[in-house]
Parts: sequence; C-alpha cells; structure tokens
Amino acid sequence: MIKESTHAASEQIRHDAISCGPPIRRLFRDVVADRLPDRMPLQAAMLFGSETDPAWDDRTFLAEFYSEILHQDTCQPSTADGLDLLAALAIDDRVPARHRFQAVGLLFSAATVAERHLAEAWPATPHHADPDSEARACDAVLSHIPDLLDRWPAECPAVRLALAGLAVVFPTDRTLPALTARLHTILNEHLQGTDIGDYVRFVLVLAACDDSQALAVTEKLTDAYWTGTARGVPTRARALHLLGQMLTKVGAGLARPRIGQ
Repeated sequence: MIKESTHAASEQIRHDAISCGPPIRRLFRDVVADRLPDRMPLQAAMLFGSETDPAWDDRTFLAEFYSEILHQDTCQPSTADGLDLLAALAIDDRVPARHRFQAVGLLFSAATVAERHLAEAWPATPHHADPDSEARACDAVLSHIPDLLDRWPAECPAVRLALAGLAVVFPTDRTLPALTARLHTILNEHLQGTDIGDYVRFVLVLAACDDSQALAVTEKLTDAYWTGTARGVPTRARALHLLGQMLTKVGAGLARPRIGQ
C-alpha cells in the first residue's frame, strides 16, 4: 500500500510538473503527443520532461526549444530527428500561424545550413561544419516537403511565404509550376522594393532554375540591401544565403502586427 501510494504521488508530481510552464509549451506538447506518439526525438524532453524553468515565458521557452533542435544555426547528429518536431508543429492548425511560420523557417534553415555557411566562409571551410549531420538534416526536411506543401490551400498568406522559400530549396517539375502560379497572385499585392515584394520576386527567379538570372538578381539585391557573398561562391549557395536573410526579415516584419492569426 505504501509503495502504491508513493508511486501515485510521484506520478502526480510528474503530471503537475509537465502541466506547468508557459502555455506554448503545453500546446506544443499536446500536438507532438498526438502526431508523434511512437517516435519521440531527444528534443521532446523539453516538452515532456518533469523539470521546468520557472523563469520561462513563451518567448524564452521557444528560444530554448528551437536551440535544442538547431543550435546556433548548426547541425548536430540529433538535429535531423528533432526536425520531426518542427514538421509536426508546422502542419497542425492548433499551432498559431506565427509559430507555424517559425517552424517552416527553421526547416528552411536546417535544409540550407551547408550552402549558407559555405557562402559566408568561402573559400575557407565553414566553422563547426558537420557534413554528415547537415546531409541528414536536409534529407529529413525533404521527407516532410509533400505534407508541408499540401498545406498551401489552407494556409494563411504569411506561412505561404515561408513554404515558398522552402519549396525552391527542393525544386521538382511538379512543385515549381504550381509555386509559380500561386506566387503570381501575390505580386499585385506587394510592390517591388518592399520586403515581401522583393522576397516573392526573388523566389520566382529561383523557381525559374536559370543560374545566370539567379546570379544577376542575387548580385543586384545584395549590392543594394543585403549582406553579400564572394563572387566565387556557387550561385545556388549565394542565392540561398540571400533568401535566408530575406525570409528572416519578412518574418520579423510580419510578427510586428499580426501574422495571419
């Protein structure tokens, strides 16, 4: 009887600890429990562990949680598994749009780490490079692309922007024509010279899969607005480095008012 009571008490303490913490942690935990019941990556401990930081609010928790998955924009052996958490959050309507946007943005970052860092470090080897982990992370994102892009018709405009950036990382004969048609409907709403307008137009350039055009537009935009890269860097790496900067700025601008929800 004493043993059963002790066990019941410890289980109650654990349940109470898991239930506390900022609201976004509880929401993420519920979504992940529903969508990944049989394959919890190591980073899920931040959602289901019994210890919580009393100083956590939504913002500080999110920073810690995302850092566990993609630490300082570098891939580690466990990164690929953790991306399953982001993909699960990105396709669930219970997750607010601004957090779905962040999840897709982090998937973009994970899929392009090797090329973006190559562009920054050229001609040197990027610091903290882990080619095996980077390749596994890229493959992990690729495996989620169909489910993510299937969300397009139901998604808010903000998340569609993030999905568009992710789509041109993995171009196919099926996705690019559909992406081009969808993005043309956004052009009339956002003028060239605005953050969103330039971003959408640059995605369309990349969707055309013309290296010479992509290079010309990359150089034009970086000369005018953005952090540039050495001219010896492969065109795709330079373009993704720029696209990552643009997506970050678009996200920051969208977060200030309201991002779809």
